[in-house]
Amino acid sequence: MWLSRLWIEDFRSYERAELTLSEGLTVVVGDNGTGKTNLIEAVAFALSLQSFRHAGTDALVRNGAERAIVRAELMVDERDLLVEIEIPSGRGSTRAQLNRQRLRRNADLAELGGVTVFAPDDLTVIKGGPGERRRAVDDAIVAVRPRYEPRRRELRKILDQRNALLRRHRNALTPDVVVTLDVWDQRLGEAGERWAATRRAFLDELRPYLLDAHRTISGAARELAVVYDPEWSHSGLPTALAAARDDDVRRGVTTVGPHRDDIVITLDGLPTRTHASQGEQRSVALALRLAIHRLATALNDGAPVLLLDDVFSELDVDRGAALLAALPRGQVVLTTATPPPPSAHPDRTISLTGDGIPGG
Repeated sequence: MWLSRLWIEDFRSYERAELTLSEGLTVVVGDNGTGKTNLIEAVAFALSLQSFRHAGTDALVRNGAERAIVRAELMVDERDLLVEIEIPSGRGSTRAQLNRQRLRRNADLAELGGVTVFAPDDLTVIKGGPGERRRAVDDAIVAVRPRYEPRRRELRKILDQRNALLRRHRNALTPDVVVTLDVWDQRLGEAGERWAATRRAFLDELRPYLLDAHRTISGAARELAVVYDPEWSHSGLPTALAAARDDDVRRGVTTVGPHRDDIVITLDGLPTRTHASQGEQRSVALALRLAIHRLATALNDGAPVLLLDDVFSELDVDRGAALLAALPRGQVVLTTATPPPPSAHPDRTISLTGDGIPGG
């Protein structure tokens, strides 16, 4: 799959813009503040119905506008497809169509080929708390295998229901409430263990790609490991929920399960979050994204569209060249405030001035 043309209206800083992309490498050049990230966020949204900056839809609509419009022409297996998205300001649901037929799930788009984004904020996956790593891994699972989205959604729904029950009856469980809580514990135990098994299987698949990508980018013979081994897994989630019930009732929230677990990334046995240098953390973050991209390419017989948002400003020349050399074939959109790396050979270059896209 590749995205050939993009139209946006009242999206972020853009009142109106039109963009033609290459099937290979497109480089978008512009000073800071000219809208490079906003532009590729629109590309990513057209391919996933999600903001890679984890922004709410309100933030995507230009200030003062009632709605934002994103339209994209895609080429998939020699078929022309049109994606049309309307994002309302304030309350209301995003509406999306594929060839004039309503799209109900972002998984429907992901199944066409998907998108991978490298951005400077990826460093928070390594430096941030457990929630950042959980979200990165869970998002990757669904991106690589869209059919797992219902499984993830089911877990969220059960957690919401259990937490709502705990909040309503905090420190005041009646026998009837205990029976209801037992039901939710059983459902959470089943759904939580199923999602944990999904995470472990995904990380097992990802591991060889991650190790290879890290060696390529860092050029260092360091032992990189990703460990997902929550304490509750040894006794089983139902047993852990039973043991934590008094604490859950007192606090009014579910304190154990996949939604609280950490995925620990280590270099030579030490956590990268606390023991790796800034350069090492950046290499691991890039290796993680590259590994996910390679796995998706291997599983789907084609590379997702790849967006590189100003990542080369954070890399030296050698690491930037190594990253480019390691990319699978496919469509790439690269943004930069400076001339692109010497090893980049763009098929199309677009210059931004901040008031639109003059072309290139």
